[in-house]
Amino acid sequence: MIRKISIVFASIMCISILTACNSVKTDSSTLNAAKEIAQSKQGAFNLEKGTVTLNNGVVMPALGLGTFTLSPAQTEESVYNALITGVRLIDTANAYMNERAVGRGIKRSGVPREDIFITTKLWPSGYEDAAKAIDETLTRLDLEYIDLLLLHQPFGNYTEGYRAMEIALKEGKIRSIGLSNFFEERFDEIMNIATIPPAVLQIELNPFVHQSEMREYIKPYGTVLNAWFPLGGRGNTQTMFNNEIIAAIAQAHGKTSAQVVLRWHLQAGSIAIPGSSNANHIRENFSIFDFELTDEEMHRIKTLDRGQGSFEFRNLDGDARFSSFTAPRDFNDQE
Repeated sequence: MIRKISIVFASIMCISILTACNSVKTDSSTLNAAKEIAQSKQGAFNLEKGTVTLNNGVVMPALGLGTFTLSPAQTEESVYNALITGVRLIDTANAYMNERAVGRGIKRSGVPREDIFITTKLWPSGYEDAAKAIDETLTRLDLEYIDLLLLHQPFGNYTEGYRAMEIALKEGKIRSIGLSNFFEERFDEIMNIATIPPAVLQIELNPFVHQSEMREYIKPYGTVLNAWFPLGGRGNTQTMFNNEIIAAIAQAHGKTSAQVVLRWHLQAGSIAIPGSSNANHIRENFSIFDFELTDEEMHRIKTLDRGQGSFEFRNLDGDARFSSFTAPRDFNDQE
């Protein structure tokens, strides 16, 4: 039923916003139509249910499990523990080399597939033949469809990769599509060729990096922000947990600093995917639906914004650090 709904929606999108279905180019009137459709379908975060309605009408859990840096063994166990705890969003990627383990964790849990929301990401080396990359991703996950597929990095032939994702959505292989680490200039490049606006933009986001400018920039498309490094990451986690403002708010609510930060994400309108291989931490991270931050507490956390994140994705041309991203990689060589 889910795949049929996705196919029907994709067909409606094609009829409504394409001037010619055999063309992938969009003019300004087509893009405006796409934006209107996206905005009309976007809903507010439902913090009682812990969900957000994406710009294509798909309902996505707002809090999940990230699997970045987890080994295959850790991933399988963490996915299993998360699902039996009640977590329903699992985030992975080609480059994490643990998609097979995600699939195994899903099977072990016994949770029905239709109750689980899976996000994964294509790596730039696969953009040229993204149709093949998508099929191989489905095989590794051992799934018939992917709930949300993102382009992981703004390198390589990302316009071709996005077109392929749109086709896969229409074929029912994907329910929603989006981007990761795309900022203004390259986000615009995607929108110049897109017939379906990105449902999600996944970028670094936490109390130290608010990404307010990008949040406003994507708002006309109904695109929702999804935070990676939601708890700080790269040596910043303990600094964030020990921050006087966050620690004081946690004490006031009888919660941990991690729970306060994750609750802040949801109330600020962001999806969060904290990673952990610790079953107790996974349960702790998910126990944030029994309290609410006040407007004053949200404002105090707003003052912590430092602006600059771990990586600068706005000035990419000629940056040697990213030259390897398009090199061929065998993502099937994983446990």
